[in-house]
Amino acid sequence: MKKIVIQGDSITDCGRSREDLNENSGLGHGYATMLAGNLLEKYPEKDLKIYNRGISGHRVVDLYARWKVDTLNLQPDVITILIGINDIWHERDWQNGVEIERFEQVYDMMLSWTKAVLPNVKFVLLSPFTLGCGVIDEDFASQAKIYSEAVRRLVKKYDTCYIDTQALFDEAVKKAEPAYWSKDGVHPTPAGHAVIANALAKELEKLI
Repeated sequence: MKKIVIQGDSITDCGRSREDLNENSGLGHGYATMLAGNLLEKYPEKDLKIYNRGISGHRVVDLYARWKVDTLNLQPDVITILIGINDIWHERDWQNGVEIERFEQVYDMMLSWTKAVLPNVKFVLLSPFTLGCGVIDEDFASQAKIYSEAVRRLVKKYDTCYIDTQALFDEAVKKAEPAYWSKDGVHPTPAGHAVIANALAKELEKLI
């Protein structure tokens, strides 16, 4: 049996039930469900247990605060993390974001803590991303790139798997306008969720 924990904010949460496992209601209506469907259909013999533990509105400090109960206590084999957009957004709108130095520090603490408790765990880290529509302006997009660079530094430090989500959407907008992939520039449409799910499936297939 392999356990996969999918962590993040509203992009991951997507209205999930807080109860079910390996069920649509527990996985939400976004990339976590698409990913789970892909893997569960291809690998029934692996007895995969897939948990969506994203919570809407969360910043890295919120994720760290619940990390033990929502991640470590599940004793996963693989953890995927998509976090960072609220660290920027909450500062812009409510002056309650997480500055880049603290974002990287807390994220680093979370990863090192996990490795100490679960030395064989595998990570897949995803960069925060924006699309040029909705709430996104040039400053927001520039900030997202800075936070993505912090994630890349942690990928290098921990020698772990990485998905450059921004690069995926930069390619996607060559095929259709930004609003096709995300109506507000942050939260994906079904097509946008499929972009994330497909990329994650390719990475996870190497780890399960």
